[in-house]
Amino acid sequence: MPKTPSITHQVSARLTSMLRIGEDKHAEKQEGVTSKHIYSWGTYKTYRTKCIAFMKWAKEIYGCRTIAGARPYVNVYMKHLIDSGYVAASQKTISNSIAKMYRCSSTDFMPTQPRRRADITRSRQGKANARFFESKNQEFVDFCRATGLRRHEITNLRAENIRYNEHTGNYYITGLKGKGGRMRDCPILSKAAVDRILNTPPRQRVWEKVLTNADIHSYRADYCATIYEKYARPIADIPKKDRYYCRKDLRGVVYDKRAMAVASRVLGHNRISVIANNYLYTVARKQLEQLEQLERLAQSQTQQPKLDEQAQIAVVA
Repeated sequence: MPKTPSITHQVSARLTSMLRIGEDKHAEKQEGVTSKHIYSWGTYKTYRTKCIAFMKWAKEIYGCRTIAGARPYVNVYMKHLIDSGYVAASQKTISNSIAKMYRCSSTDFMPTQPRRRADITRSRQGKANARFFESKNQEFVDFCRATGLRRHEITNLRAENIRYNEHTGNYYITGLKGKGGRMRDCPILSKAAVDRILNTPPRQRVWEKVLTNADIHSYRADYCATIYEKYARPIADIPKKDRYYCRKDLRGVVYDKRAMAVASRVLGHNRISVIANNYLYTVARKQLEQLEQLERLAQSQTQQPKLDEQAQIAVVA
């Protein structure tokens, strides 16, 4: 009897057969076949890690030695994750990973907990990494805030990736592969960042070492907010169809869709909802603070006539 391949080998072989690196995901999405394929190495690595963890759990608890044999226990595993305190976003990622391995939809499994914007803690706590000192790496931090690049984009950045646009009078970073292999033009927001790139010798990296503990995502959020505020129009001047109304914990926050589209494009995202949920939290915070100030002012104005009336009664008495 042939020996059963290891769990790791089974998962790797199944997911590797689904790889379509470099193919047009958009075209296949129109045909409705994207659920059968994986289009990036990053996604492949994530799915592989999550699926192997599930298979090891199924083997340890139920003695499963094959992918098919573990299938009846997916819902038990998902309940185990929920009971163990996994956040909703992690639950969804694991569910999607396992669904990809079984070539089905995550809706075939038990529902994960709903993801809420208020539960997102990445880069929002205002706590500096104990192993990273911004004051000692200020040039790198300022560079990140002036370019909005992802970590791997900074790693691959070279002097050849800068160009000057005579029409706008700005320098741009171009020719870098971003998330999903997409390329975009990123306006550079500071002269220091431009000089850093221009002064780098040809074919050398602009940053030989990209600091591991730096909160790159928060710097991208700062970049996004700067771009958005540059193009945002006063909300009162925007027609309703151009307004993006936030809900739930951000009720009352309104964005300019046109400015969001610009910011979304230079960050390498296609949907403005992505930056609304994950990048514009500093802009939202400002709006919420302004709303609170207006509410306090309105309350004080409402209470003032009552105080004046009480004062007059006291004088008469």
